[in-house]
Amino acid sequence: MTKQFIYGQYCYQYTFIPQNRKTLSLTVQPDMKIILKAPIKTDQDRINLFLKRKWLWLNKQLTFFKKYQKTIYKKEYTSGESFLYLGRQYKLVVKKNNRDCVSLTKGIFHLTTAKKVNNRQHNKKILNNWYNQKIETQFNQRYKKVLNNFNYKFTPKLVVRKMKKRWGSFLKNKQIILNPKLIQASTDCIDYVIAHELCHMKHNKHNRQFYSLLNSKYPAWEDIKEKLELKIG
Repeated sequence: MTKQFIYGQYCYQYTFIPQNRKTLSLTVQPDMKIILKAPIKTDQDRINLFLKRKWLWLNKQLTFFKKYQKTIYKKEYTSGESFLYLGRQYKLVVKKNNRDCVSLTKGIFHLTTAKKVNNRQHNKKILNNWYNQKIETQFNQRYKKVLNNFNYKFTPKLVVRKMKKRWGSFLKNKQIILNPKLIQASTDCIDYVIAHELCHMKHNKHNRQFYSLLNSKYPAWEDIKEKLELKIG
């Protein structure tokens, strides 16, 4: 059930969930969705009073998650657009040629195509093929570098797989999975994700021991994580 909370000049929409419980609970999700759980038959006056008391916390949470929101638009794969690679924005220039090719020089993606320059699907295929080649090279280089900081006798297999909500993952069958979208991030961000997943080889959960190990292997990880989420996430 969706309800509205008005406090001064502010107006919030929230999802109301009545439950068999004794207390009221307020949460804000990363997508800025507000959820209020309350005992069954809680009157509206009690709810409004609770929300007013929680207003400073609520506003702080919404402000925090708002900075991670991004305007997402569909890429056209035409000249003038910009694309990220290893943390930097590069302008795309598409030209007609007798072969399909991508080169990166002086801050510009030079894409040549044997088809029409406005063939967006073909341009996308050409650029994605270039990215895939770089993913294999760059991820393997970063993986070897970070792995040297760990004294593991066993080397997990590196796998690249698309994931909706994760940058990386560690599987119990000894695999480190990286999101291909990481190729857009700077090398320190890639290194952080790899270090994070390698720490899971010793500590499965995000507990005190896990973060102690992560701090020792990658001391600046909190700043790097925020940079990753703000720029790429």
